[in-house]
Amino acid sequence: MEFEQEEEAPVRSRVTNPGQLAQLYLTTCSDSQRDYNPYIYEVTREIDQLPPGTMYGGFTMNLSGSTQLVEGQKLTDDDVTILVHLLRQNTYITGLDLKYNNITNCGAELFGKMLLESCTVTDLNLMCNDIGRNGAEWLAKGLQLNRSLKTLRMNGNKIGDAGGMHFATMLQLNKTLESLDLGDCDLEIQSLIAFATVLNNNKTLKALDVGRPILYSIQEEAIVHLAYMLHVNQTLQELHLAKMGMTNFGVERLCEKLVQNQGLRLLDLRCNKISSDGAKSLAELLKHNTALRILDLAANRIEDDGLVYISEAIRYLNDQLLALSVARNNISGIGLMALANALKSNRTLSNVYIWGNNFDESSCSDFASLLKSGRLKPKRTDVSPYWIDGRVYLAELANGLQMNYYWAPPHGEKDDAALNASTYLLKDAHSSLSQIDIEESTDVSSPEGGHYFSTSSF
Repeated sequence: MEFEQEEEAPVRSRVTNPGQLAQLYLTTCSDSQRDYNPYIYEVTREIDQLPPGTMYGGFTMNLSGSTQLVEGQKLTDDDVTILVHLLRQNTYITGLDLKYNNITNCGAELFGKMLLESCTVTDLNLMCNDIGRNGAEWLAKGLQLNRSLKTLRMNGNKIGDAGGMHFATMLQLNKTLESLDLGDCDLEIQSLIAFATVLNNNKTLKALDVGRPILYSIQEEAIVHLAYMLHVNQTLQELHLAKMGMTNFGVERLCEKLVQNQGLRLLDLRCNKISSDGAKSLAELLKHNTALRILDLAANRIEDDGLVYISEAIRYLNDQLLALSVARNNISGIGLMALANALKSNRTLSNVYIWGNNFDESSCSDFASLLKSGRLKPKRTDVSPYWIDGRVYLAELANGLQMNYYWAPPHGEKDDAALNASTYLLKDAHSSLSQIDIEESTDVSSPEGGHYFSTSSF
């Protein structure tokens, strides 16, 4: 539906203090002659009940469509009109979480115009809405001269290659944005190359996600361009390249250029086509002891040989890597035991994720010993041992590097270090590790200890 600019009733300019947000919302709806959304009203009421000190340092309003308090009230473009007024009048709201709603190009245009003005919003999450190319263009225009927004999540909006080009153009002018998520946005080769080219000169962006593009070539041109960018760019700290169809050739090109890179901290290569030869290239990179802290290889095919290569590299030649995920890589006992032996010598690697492989009795015993001795902490891995008839098995723990990125439970801690380890590990190494070590009660016990789990083993 085409966006038509409506004549709205004038909204009185007002700036309120914490505790008056719900009333301001109702008044703004009345002034604009719009019906109020019960979901937004309920959220604003809950915010008003928070201690005032909670909001003075900046506050994120969570209006996610996947965790609604009132059923059937997902946000639309009409609601965005009111929210923009609220953001202009309340400087203590610095974040807005609007994922999984029904916001279209019209709502994105309103946000783009808001970003053109002076605003206090630093985090904007529009993940999994209905924003297309035109909405991306408005957001990119607003960000060109914006000096407040630091994080933008567009994951799941089908902005296409044209929308990706608008964001790449924006990065030539924007000097504030630090994190941009364009995963699952149907990007194509042209926009990927544009991002690689722009980032040769951009010195602000620290995190980029361009996962799951639509690529029609098997030549991996985009990976080659991104590799050359990493040779030049020393500012980018996170690069997410999941579901790129990357093969050993692409991994080798990345590793060749990353040898000289001292900026990248997280390399996300999940869900690609990397086999043992690609793992060998990564092992050679790790031997150079670069600044890389987190390596995510989940859902590839490195198998035993690949993990043996990596284990040899981290055993004595690397003291920088903090987290390694090799979950779901068709690894058997040989590779897992090699990793367990490497952990006995390497004292830096703290987070290891191995679930989804082919555990045998020896590998289960090795990791149970690592957990029992304290070399691995229960909150820093995704397996937990249990015993049946004197034999040890491994059960799955819901821990990971980014477990709560696309969703968050309605109750409990949403940013728990065990669930989102990468967030904490990218901070200062010493302080982040102490945060992850929250009351590590050892669920690991001997067969005589009496801890039994009902989870079946593999």
